[in-house]
Amino acid sequence: MLVIVVENIPPRLRGRLAVWLIEIRAGVYVGDLSAKVRDMLWQQVEVGIGEGNAIMTWSTNTESGFDFLTLGENRRLPVEIDGLKLVSFYPPEEK
Repeated sequence: MLVIVVENIPPRLRGRLAVWLIEIRAGVYVGDLSAKVRDMLWQQVEVGIGEGNAIMTWSTNTESGFDFLTLGENRRLPVEIDGLKLVSFYPPEEK
C-alpha cells in the first residue's frame, strides 16, 4: 500500500500522480505499486513540487509496519529514535 498526500502543488504534478494512483480525496493519492515505481513517483514529486509540500508513506517490514518521506515546508519534522520514525513539531511561528 502506498499513500501520497500533497498540498499546494502544480496541476501538472497532480496529473502525473493520477496516472499511477487513485485520488480518493483532494490531494490524497492511494495505490499498490512496486518499490521501483514508488521511487520513480517520488522523484517526480521532488522535481515538480514547486512551493507545495508532500508526504509519502508505504507498507514495509519495520517495527511500525510502514515508513515515510516528507518534502517541502511543514511544521512537522520526521525524527528517528531507536530505529522508529516519529513526528516532531516545530514551534509555531511568532507574528
